[in-house]
Amino acid sequence: MSQLKLALQFVSRGQIKPVWQASLLLVLVVAAYSPALNGGFIWDDDAYVTNNPLLTAPEGLRRIWFTTDSPSQYFPLTYSVFRLEYSLWGLNPTGYHWVNVLLHAVNALLVWRLLKQLAVPGAFLAGALFALHPVQVESVAWITELKNVLSLFFFLLTLRCWIEFIKPAATWRCYGLALALYPLSLFSKTTACTLPAALLLILWLKTQPISWRRLLQVVPFLAMGVGMGLLTMWWERNHQGTQGKLFSLNLPERLLVASHGLWFYAGKLFWPVNLTFSYPHWQLDPARLAAYLWLALLFVLGGVILFARRWSGRSLEVAVGFYVAMLSPLLGFIMLYTFRYTFVADHYQYVASIGLIAFTAAAITCAFKSRPHFLLPLGGALLLTLGLLTWRQAGMYTDLETLWRTTLARNPDSWMAHNNLGLWLKNQGRPGEAVEQYQQALALNPDSYETLNNLGRALTEQGRLDEATAKLQQALQLNPNYVDALSNLGNALSSKGRFGEAIQCNFRALQMAPGYPGVLNNLAWLLATCPDDKYRNGAVAVRLGERACELTSNNEPVFLGTLAAAYAEAGRYTEAVATAEQAEQLANDRGLTSVAARNQQLIELYLAGKPFHETPRAPKP
Repeated sequence: MSQLKLALQFVSRGQIKPVWQASLLLVLVVAAYSPALNGGFIWDDDAYVTNNPLLTAPEGLRRIWFTTDSPSQYFPLTYSVFRLEYSLWGLNPTGYHWVNVLLHAVNALLVWRLLKQLAVPGAFLAGALFALHPVQVESVAWITELKNVLSLFFFLLTLRCWIEFIKPAATWRCYGLALALYPLSLFSKTTACTLPAALLLILWLKTQPISWRRLLQVVPFLAMGVGMGLLTMWWERNHQGTQGKLFSLNLPERLLVASHGLWFYAGKLFWPVNLTFSYPHWQLDPARLAAYLWLALLFVLGGVILFARRWSGRSLEVAVGFYVAMLSPLLGFIMLYTFRYTFVADHYQYVASIGLIAFTAAAITCAFKSRPHFLLPLGGALLLTLGLLTWRQAGMYTDLETLWRTTLARNPDSWMAHNNLGLWLKNQGRPGEAVEQYQQALALNPDSYETLNNLGRALTEQGRLDEATAKLQQALQLNPNYVDALSNLGNALSSKGRFGEAIQCNFRALQMAPGYPGVLNNLAWLLATCPDDKYRNGAVAVRLGERACELTSNNEPVFLGTLAAAYAEAGRYTEAVATAEQAEQLANDRGLTSVAARNQQLIELYLAGKPFHETPRAPKP
């Protein structure tokens, strides 16, 4: 025990070699995130990884960088890394989790070394606090958030080059390297557009004049950041559906979101309890005077910073300035799709947290400078507490059911969590429970067209066809361009025997989204398996099915099963059998036992030289 205490004293005083400090930090990170390493894929991981055709398509890399085909925003470097990972370990989530955790550990090391470059006291403590703080779990344990940890990696490297460049004996090579690294951060996640503010804050902290020469040196970074920011805003509006009601927020409402958000994030940093995946959606009422309390407190904070400057110098204002600047794109002035269900999320402050963490570590170190023997137990207790909280929080991200049930335990009014738990239950073959979750989601948010669509699809599968069509039509009233609902309405109408209307719905959906694999698949299935001879068309079904499979790189078992049915309807039974066998194998690999069993039955039919035709479902009263 005395030897361990001595070792920790050396760490706290910086009296061991940096390589051992780095090794210790790495071990602590891996230990704290060990529950996540055994986790699976969760929300959005299907769009980013498991069902992302760009990761397997021969031309996928070109499409990642030079088209608008990506399922989310323009994060080409992130998707390229995912493509590389897919080639290494396929759909084994462990490899993806290890990459996120190790990148986070490297980021913590970079935070430590960067603060040391800036001569900030307690640099190692700051790196350790950043590494082990539970508010970072969402960015690290969630595979989709590779974009966050990857972007910060290049962000910190860019800052390190800038710090070297502004030294008196610096060379332009450091500046050129910073310019080369910065786009990599932007191509990982666009929120790195805030880096120019960090460059100026470093000059201010180092008491260097912000001259016209320095401002001109920042301009290229500003141009890249603004350009990517405008691209993201366009993408959010035109490809993510961030429009309509969200953009009706007026300036007072946005000020309320921003001021509340700044204090909310700081509160979670200094008191990290009740962290959850989706926080309650704030009700905005600009007419209430009390709603402006958070904004008033910001002015009070400004006065405190000015008053404290005689003791803290520029450090506090730089820390707060960095925190505010890094959060600025995520505070409500620019609308994000996620604001439909919450205005805040833990992963939004992954970068911003560094400012307040660095100041806190420096304050603790300076406070105990004359009594270092108190620093060891305080720092150790703080890191141990944070590490245990991180370990506990990481367990929330092990699987979808745990994620949504834990979210609902901490935020029972999350309609989004009810909706997504319903999707999980439906995929587990528990449609009755799924319908209950959808109904609870609609009770909380009657205007959720996604939930109405999901409920309509579930009711169709239960044979409650009149209810299903009513829900799907309601979804389309709320969002007339909702392709999923239109296609699912076609399926419900088909189940009611209204095949002409069903095909018409899917053709309309195809006109709205000609490259949407789900619509192609639904229409192909209808044309291949319709009970009414006059609507079947095997040749067209084959073309549509082949296109759906091409867009998903022949990696979607349901689509392959549809293509097999289309081949059979066209009389191409050898291809039908081979394709159905491929669908069965893929379904077994993914644990989709019902899909695999269905294809096995159809293989026997195709071997006998017979196509498959649906039997009209009798509607339930």
